[in-house]
Amino acid sequence: MLTLLLIVLAIGGLLVVMRREAGAPAALVVLGVLGLVGLLLDAEVIGVLLLIGAAAVAVAGLPALRRKWLTPRLFATFKKVAPKVSATERTALEAGSVSWDGELFSGKPQWEKLLAFKDEGLRDDEKAFLANQCAKAAGMCNAWDIAQERADLPQQLWDYLKKEGFFGMIIPKEYGGLGFSAKAQSMVLQKLSANETLMVTVGVPNSLGPGELLLKYGTQAQKDHYLPRLSDGREIPCFGLTGPRAGSDATSLPDTGVVCKQTINGEEVLGLRLNFEKRWITLAPIATVVGLAFRLFDPEKLLGDEEDRGITLALIPRDTDGMEIGRRHHPIGSPFMNGPIIGKDVFVPLDTIIGGPDMIGQGWRMLVECLSIGRCITLPSGATGTARYALGWSGGFTRVRRQFNVPVAEMEGVQEPLARMAALAYISQATVYQTANMIDHGEKPAVPSAILKSQLTEFQRVLLSDAMDVHGGKAVTLGPRNYLGIGYSANPVAITVEGANIMTRNLMIFGQGAIRCHPYVLEELAAKDTNDMKAFDKAFFGHAGLIFGNAARAFTLGFGIGKSSVPFDGPATIYAQDIARLSAGFGLCADAAMASLGSALKKREMISARLGDVLSNLYLTSMVLKQWQAGSKVEGEEALLHYSCRFLLQRAEQAFVEIFDNLPNRALGKTLNAVVMPTGRRWNKPHDDLARDIAKRVSTHSALRTKLLENTWDTDDGEQRNPLARYNALLVDYDRAEAIYRTLNKAYAKGELPQTALHPEARVEAGLEKGLINEEDADFMRTFEAEVLEMLTVDDFAYDAFAKNKSTLIDHNGKTTPAPQQEEENVK
Repeated sequence: MLTLLLIVLAIGGLLVVMRREAGAPAALVVLGVLGLVGLLLDAEVIGVLLLIGAAAVAVAGLPALRRKWLTPRLFATFKKVAPKVSATERTALEAGSVSWDGELFSGKPQWEKLLAFKDEGLRDDEKAFLANQCAKAAGMCNAWDIAQERADLPQQLWDYLKKEGFFGMIIPKEYGGLGFSAKAQSMVLQKLSANETLMVTVGVPNSLGPGELLLKYGTQAQKDHYLPRLSDGREIPCFGLTGPRAGSDATSLPDTGVVCKQTINGEEVLGLRLNFEKRWITLAPIATVVGLAFRLFDPEKLLGDEEDRGITLALIPRDTDGMEIGRRHHPIGSPFMNGPIIGKDVFVPLDTIIGGPDMIGQGWRMLVECLSIGRCITLPSGATGTARYALGWSGGFTRVRRQFNVPVAEMEGVQEPLARMAALAYISQATVYQTANMIDHGEKPAVPSAILKSQLTEFQRVLLSDAMDVHGGKAVTLGPRNYLGIGYSANPVAITVEGANIMTRNLMIFGQGAIRCHPYVLEELAAKDTNDMKAFDKAFFGHAGLIFGNAARAFTLGFGIGKSSVPFDGPATIYAQDIARLSAGFGLCADAAMASLGSALKKREMISARLGDVLSNLYLTSMVLKQWQAGSKVEGEEALLHYSCRFLLQRAEQAFVEIFDNLPNRALGKTLNAVVMPTGRRWNKPHDDLARDIAKRVSTHSALRTKLLENTWDTDDGEQRNPLARYNALLVDYDRAEAIYRTLNKAYAKGELPQTALHPEARVEAGLEKGLINEEDADFMRTFEAEVLEMLTVDDFAYDAFAKNKSTLIDHNGKTTPAPQQEEENVK
């Protein structure tokens, strides 16, 4: 009995030491004291074993001892097996900052660090711009007109965007820009997402491009010249990075610049001769100034002894000799301006280099640092805005669309996707807002930018598919009345650009985070590079302590022992506590994967992707909890919180299971499963009761629907009719209409109304005649049904409307007439 007691005490004591990462001295005390107790109380065997364990801990754990024999051997092995970090990878790793993502990587997240990012909201000028200029711009768009009729925004809208400074949101006021916060920029793009082309047109100049690059790296002369002109739209920028052979691997771009001299107006000028071919460049067809990335060479060594000067960025005016620009690509679903740029023997002076000659070779660092912010805002905000509009449209449509004498919103097959759409919109809005808030506090989130870009655009893909499903024939029939179909077809653009989601998920989220966010890996690699054994010893054994700590935390928390103290109350508490549990499991699995696979982990992309999925879902859940804690709550929001958190944590656990099942070392996979999930999975998919409750609220005039659609374009006073505003108006009147529907349908079922009264309009008139409703109700229903029918109606066109070449048109109800040129060829 004593032996068993000592074993239990030893295990318990070591688990406490490991959880607290108290180090070898504390473990030595636990084992040594219990070993002596065993000897004194005649439990010699266990006592001796515990003392042997204490001796092993002392020899391997105490710095003074281990550095004499263990550390040198470990250091030599580490230098052989540690992955090599290229200069390009190091630049990416060092770009941006580490914040909450690092806390999740540690396995012991400190919630106070996340809550310390206080939200001071939007400034008055930002609120006014959102309410007025954004609403007016959105009201000038019709998706069909833009996509099919003109393949462009209307001229008056271009003029308005320039006049009101939409292209200068990130440019400080002293240069004529709006100087908006990251949160305001995000909210603007969400509101403009009523139209995909409008959002992209405004978003790109405020994201990765000349404006941001000039702000951070430009010379004073470049800033003074270009920033005011970019702010008021006199200059339209684009940025040329990708090309036929350089996409996701942008560092392999084959475009070159060569340092040379050229005589201009009788004067010898030192400059660059550029040859490049760029593709998929947004705004290129109309750009007046082109940002360009290229590899610079100095074969004559005019600038120094180095020939390969690295990736460099320049800013080139549109009318520069040798540059071909103006042709267009045809992006799927959305005709935003996008096209190729080709340059052959283009000569530019050195002062076109962004930042001047001092920034030669710094292009990749410049791009990565800018991308860490821009990628957090533009596409995630667009995806979030799209989610909110699609939810608003779908909730309204499914409530007024009736089948089998009930709104389709009352059918569970429709309620399931409606609830999912609401959760994805809720998660997206919380995540993009809270991350933008971090940016406003000075963070440059590199890993979160990859999480937001990939996860929220994937949410957009799912959400738009759900929206198409619940709309049915309304959405699959294109025309001016279809507010959804064109945006749906454009969704692959968001999936593909600014780091394709396949690459981002498989390579970037965990691949970058494993080194950038890990508390010790970067220090270990730095010690290897500098051959500093003492620094390696400190980092390596700190790392070992973290591994043991995460194992102990994950295991004990899996049994519900020692739940973390979290600064949340109410329904958020259990989710915050479980993030702590899963964070510990994630940290342990991350270290296990890196240790067991080593440099091969780079090629085991599916395992890397699943580790990234765990991190992504924990990050998204954290942002939802932060938003819940900081914001005001409305009736019904708690159900949406539960649905969203359970949805995300279930996905995180599923990713864990797939990691355990696919690690090449099967024993390791089973061990991790036992440690991280000792009692099995904790989270199932959200319950049907939650789905029913949420679906009802988002398809009726409720406080929850109002909150989810806040700061969208929801007024019907623009140049184009606003479907969201029209659905909102119908929902305000819906309860009254539903009561009349029930009265009339019940009477019809009893045979009190003529059998020919098959349409709602006919039943209204028959009900009025029978005295079942009064004239006021009849007038109300005539107006209500007319508006419902308009929202359900789809467009039709002339038979020959879609044939661009009318001569190829076939009259299927008559004789087929060959085109004139075909007749001539037949005669010949």
